[in-house]
Amino acid sequence: MNCTVAGDVFGMQEDDVSVAALPLFHVFGLSSVLNVGVRFGSTIVLVPGFEAESVLDAIERHCCTIFTGVPTMYVALLSADISGRDLASLRVGVSGGAAIRGEVIRAFEEKLPGAVILEGYGLSETASTTTFNISAEARKVLSIGKPVWGVEVRVVDENDEPLPPGPEHIGEVVVRGHNIMKCYYKRPEATAEALRNGWFHTGDLGYADEDGYLFIVDRKKDLIIRGGYNVHPRDVEEVLFAHPAVAEAAVVGKSDERLGAEVLAYVALKPGASATPEEIAAYCKDRMAAYKYPREVRLVDPLPKGPTGKILKKALRTRV
Repeated sequence: MNCTVAGDVFGMQEDDVSVAALPLFHVFGLSSVLNVGVRFGSTIVLVPGFEAESVLDAIERHCCTIFTGVPTMYVALLSADISGRDLASLRVGVSGGAAIRGEVIRAFEEKLPGAVILEGYGLSETASTTTFNISAEARKVLSIGKPVWGVEVRVVDENDEPLPPGPEHIGEVVVRGHNIMKCYYKRPEATAEALRNGWFHTGDLGYADEDGYLFIVDRKKDLIIRGGYNVHPRDVEEVLFAHPAVAEAAVVGKSDERLGAEVLAYVALKPGASATPEEIAAYCKDRMAAYKYPREVRLVDPLPKGPTGKILKKALRTRV
C-alpha cells in the first residue's frame, strides 16, 4: 500500500525509467524504488554500486526519467563532468535517507535544468515513505513535505504533547499509520521506548509550518549543547555547503571542559578547490550567531560513509 502512494506522489508511469544506485537491502531502495517500479510496471535500471560516471552513463543510454539517491550521491553527480552528454530525459531526482542541503538542490537543478529534486522522509521502522514533496509546484525546499496517505505525523515536546507550528517550536517527530513496524525483533525494551502512546518516536527533531509542511532539523543524539545554547549541526552544515570550495561537510560535538561541548566541522573540498580551515571557520563566523560557528575545522577526504552513502557521524565522533 505504501508503495502505491510513493509512486503516485512523484507521478510514476509505465513509461518511466528509473535508475537506482541504492542497495536493495536498504528500505529506500527496496520499498520506494524496486517495489514501486514493480507496482507501476515501469523500468528500473540497477547500477552495481554507485559511481557518478556509471549513473550518468545509465541515464544517457536508457533515457532514464527518475533518479533515486541519497544526498551524497547528488554531491558526487555535481562534481562530474557532463559536457557532451544528453541527460534531457531526467525529470525527477528523489532524495531521501538523510537531509539534502539547499545549496545542493539549487546547484543540481541549475546543472540539469530539466530535472527537479523532490525530498521525502522515512525510516526502516516506517516501511520507507512517511512524508514527501509531491511536485515542483507544491514542494518547499528544505522541507520533507507532507505525510502520505494513511500516515499521521506530529511534532511533540518531552512530555509527548503536540507543539504548535513554527521553527521556534522544535520537538521530536512522531508517526503513526499503516506503515509502522510491529516491534524490534527480540528487543522488547527498545520497542516499548520507541512505540509510546500509540506513536512511533523517530528520534528526529523537527518542526511543522502553518501549511503542514515538515522540516527535519537534526537527530536528537546529534544536538550540540554549547555553553547552554542548542546548536543544530544542520544549521552549520547549510552554511558550510554554501562555501564555494566545500563539497561535503559534517558537524559534530567535541567535548569541552568549559562549555560542555564545542562545534567541530569536518569538511571535504571540491576537486581542485583550496581553502584553509581558518578561512572556512571565518566564513561561518561572518554568517551565523557567535555560539554556532565551528571553532575547529578539519579537512578530510573522503568523509566516512556507510554502504548506502550516508555520512557516518558516529565514525567522525571517534576521531575527536
